[in-house]
Amino acid sequence: MLISIGVVPVAIAKTGPTVPTSKRVARPAAKPAPKRALYSTQRSASQKARLARARAAATAREMAEGIVPRYKVDASGDLVPDIRAAAAIIYNPETNEVLWEENSQSQRSIASITKVMTAVAFLENGPDLTEPITVVRGDVFRASTTYLRANDEITAEELLHLLLIASDNAAARVLARVSPYGPDGFIQRMNEKAAELGLQNTRYADPSGLLSDNVSSAYDMARLIAHASSNEKISSIMRLPTYTVQTSKRSIPVHSTNHMLGRQDVDVRAAKTGFISKSGYCLATLLRLPQGGQQVALVVLGARSNAGRFLETQNLFNWISTKAATIFATSAPIVAAAPQN
Repeated sequence: MLISIGVVPVAIAKTGPTVPTSKRVARPAAKPAPKRALYSTQRSASQKARLARARAAATAREMAEGIVPRYKVDASGDLVPDIRAAAAIIYNPETNEVLWEENSQSQRSIASITKVMTAVAFLENGPDLTEPITVVRGDVFRASTTYLRANDEITAEELLHLLLIASDNAAARVLARVSPYGPDGFIQRMNEKAAELGLQNTRYADPSGLLSDNVSSAYDMARLIAHASSNEKISSIMRLPTYTVQTSKRSIPVHSTNHMLGRQDVDVRAAKTGFISKSGYCLATLLRLPQGGQQVALVVLGARSNAGRFLETQNLFNWISTKAATIFATSAPIVAAAPQN
């Protein structure tokens, strides 16, 4: 509608009913969007420090608890170890005798203890350990724990050090790939070797132990670590607390995952750790007793923490050390005959 005001026509738009000013409801002002916190290096470092302190405190509590050996009375009235792990064993490899056990035949995931068989199966054909090997992308893809990069050139000798000291998953894959069997055939050979050794509860699904389908028992792993220790290449590497791996382009310092190495009170002859969420914390080790020098295999599977597996092993070692004089009393020392004049 046009209304003439003076000489200028003005258009009046039709609108809905006018709301009286007194009845209008004021809308609340929109709240400004919260500002996103900017990344702070200081805040991140502080959070990491808090987490580190919490972990250290938890470890300290567990270590303090584990310093005092835990024992219980068994059905025969003897004082025996009281473990918190899912399974454990003390095994005499010389006589094939089980000196103490708990759930030692139970089949469980073994994580990176798998790598003991990886080393055994790889070395049985006497490979050239000095020949350079090129790492490919598939070796390092989703390897979880590895120091390797695609296109690294490295020898099998250095790969074995990564495998057994740093528990490097990509190193296990490379060794399987370059073996005479190829990746799939290598896993088959690992299972064949387990059968040859009479490891009835042992099955392998990959050479690194990343898959939870790698299963065994404390009894089988005690026998395997004892067998592997007879190979000086394997056992000598397992006894190294630190090592510097050399590739064609760089040096890689690595530290053993076995915290029992480098101590004066324990003589480690061979050992391998393992951990994934399905397996818990595991340790298979061959130790020499201070009295008499006998060797015993101690295996702990499914411990509750990293520190826990070493504490459980230490307690088992302390217990068997006190029993050594009785248990090994029947083993007469070998005395060399005096030369005849």
